[in-house]
Amino acid sequence: MKVAVFSTKPYDRSSLDGANTEHGHELVYFDARLSAATAPLARGCEAVCAFVNDELNATVLEELHRSGVRFVALRCAGYNNVDHEVAERHRLVVARVPAYSPYAVAEHTVALILSLNRKIYRAYNRVREGNFTLDGLLGFDLHGRTIGVIGTGQIGLEVARIMRGFGCQVLAYDIKPNPECESLQVRYVSLEDLLAKSDIITLHCPLTPSTRHLIDTKSLQTMKPGVMIINTGRGSLVDTEAVIAGLKSAKIGYLGLDVYEEEADLFFEDHSGQVIHDDVFARLLTFPNVLITGHQAFFTREALQGIATTTLANLTEFAENGTCSNAVPSPKF
Repeated sequence: MKVAVFSTKPYDRSSLDGANTEHGHELVYFDARLSAATAPLARGCEAVCAFVNDELNATVLEELHRSGVRFVALRCAGYNNVDHEVAERHRLVVARVPAYSPYAVAEHTVALILSLNRKIYRAYNRVREGNFTLDGLLGFDLHGRTIGVIGTGQIGLEVARIMRGFGCQVLAYDIKPNPECESLQVRYVSLEDLLAKSDIITLHCPLTPSTRHLIDTKSLQTMKPGVMIINTGRGSLVDTEAVIAGLKSAKIGYLGLDVYEEEADLFFEDHSGQVIHDDVFARLLTFPNVLITGHQAFFTREALQGIATTTLANLTEFAENGTCSNAVPSPKF
């Protein structure tokens, strides 16, 4: 099957080519993101392979349908960027990678927690400049602190497991409790209780209409002063304007982000020689208690291999059967 693969970097091509040796698909790589402007590149292909910031709105899906595309292989778990109604209308099958390495994202989450708490990023810069003072680097013991995990799928479960190892009390919120979390003595509570009682809140739920801006002005008002908020899920789980206000008022004491609402035009590219025109993102960078990474939580060898393996298997399953067991459901919210 001929496949147009968008938003590719050298590491994507390496992992996909490696996994494709067992499948033999014709992979046509494009550096560009999938959008209305680039969708015509898929003409002559039976499938497209898209990443997290590729656009799969009505306009793009209409063009893909006209181009003869019958299958969309997402090489990610989330599918909030898909217009499901249009996909169903044109009988476009959309499949995802439901799981790859939950450890990758969970471990990066904990890395952000530790780095923010112990000011590792500030200490690193000081020592390189020959400054060995400790003023401003004071942290706190994680042992005994209360961690709130919102979303307890595979990633949330691993975060809970790691934080229990630190001796933390772990509260959780999910519409469907995970028995494995309960076996770790994780306590499920209401979202309101979690927000009010947690010293650290970390987000691992999918982005849906009901979870968009889960962290907003109203929810921030219920939190402890100086709370730490971590988001390695989806950027729009957090209302960025609201958290900036929370940082200014000191309601938020620490903020760790691996994702950002408007990341599509920023992340995965080198803008070091340019002026960043996103004033909201630029404002975030001015705070000394904010740590941002560029959507790299998933970025481990094991995760890339898992993503590639499942993506190619999805393509083969569709080519052979016209269906895919990892097809995404149309959300009914």
